[in-house]
Amino acid sequence: MIRPADRRHAIELIRQAKQAGASLGKVCQELDLSLRTYQRWTRDGQVHADGRPGAVHPTPANKLSMEEREQLLRVCNTPRYQSLPPSQIVPLLADWGVYLASESTFYRVLKSADQLHRRGKARAPRSVAKPPGHRATAANQVWSWDITFLASSIVGCFYRLYLVMDIYSRKIVGWEIHENESSEHAAQLIRKACLAEGITEQGLVLHSDNGSPMKGATMLATLQRLGVVPSFSRPSVSNDNPYSESLFGTMKYTPAFPSRPFDSLEAARDWVHQFVYWYNDMHRHSSIRFVTPSQRHRGEDRAILEQRTAVYRQAQQNRPERWRGDIRDWTPVGEVWLNPDNPVSDPIETREIAA
Repeated sequence: MIRPADRRHAIELIRQAKQAGASLGKVCQELDLSLRTYQRWTRDGQVHADGRPGAVHPTPANKLSMEEREQLLRVCNTPRYQSLPPSQIVPLLADWGVYLASESTFYRVLKSADQLHRRGKARAPRSVAKPPGHRATAANQVWSWDITFLASSIVGCFYRLYLVMDIYSRKIVGWEIHENESSEHAAQLIRKACLAEGITEQGLVLHSDNGSPMKGATMLATLQRLGVVPSFSRPSVSNDNPYSESLFGTMKYTPAFPSRPFDSLEAARDWVHQFVYWYNDMHRHSSIRFVTPSQRHRGEDRAILEQRTAVYRQAQQNRPERWRGDIRDWTPVGEVWLNPDNPVSDPIETREIAA
């Protein structure tokens, strides 16, 4: 390791040699230094310290001495302060006209002495791993579902809309509305959706958040019998279930959504029934090249998009002067990811306004 004084001396010699007309590379070679090392020492026009592991650095002038550290620990362990955090100790000492160190220094010294531990009844923050990503290359491989509130005409009362969608086609494959949340309602909905879609093989992934209806014993037992693989979001992380969240935004921001609360459970069901029909069979979805979710779910999107491409090609041939570049991309959307490990080019559904 090169001492700081020797480093500064070497840099000064190199600079003098350069001013005298010597080549920088030759000078560094004479001092048994590489040109890269000199550049690293003097980057930004300043002389930098040795950053290599094990390098010896001068002791900072503002570092606490061993006696000062011991005094700080003694103060923190007195009966007056032993139950208080540094954020309380520092201002209390200042009220007595005493300053030992900054609050951050208190925390650092206590941590180095293994005296900084969480206290109180509150749970310590925990880091929850990101859920595994799921890839859908065809319909009925990955479903997403959630529950949203629909306001009723009775103040403080809400209906619960249970809604299941296929992330590959964006089709709503099942929905129900109830006055409460329960895993029994959720299990019944999944059974009906699997029956309607003809799910007979195991392996379908059903993603949801961590609510009690999603993780209830009845729901989990039903998924096990059906061969459906449950997947859950991280607690309080809505981004882990983006497709369902976005679909609820599309529903509630469409102009057709009632401006007044629903008068009854039947009225709410009637409106959602109309919305599901419009969304699945009439709505051209922007994330799947503006085909309807039902068309993509049935595998009809490729033929439709091939026809659009042919129409655009013919239009380009008829009036080539009107085309500055290639035609619009009508290539069918391929695989769709839910919580991918790495970002992929799969735009999440945005809030779309009904025509």
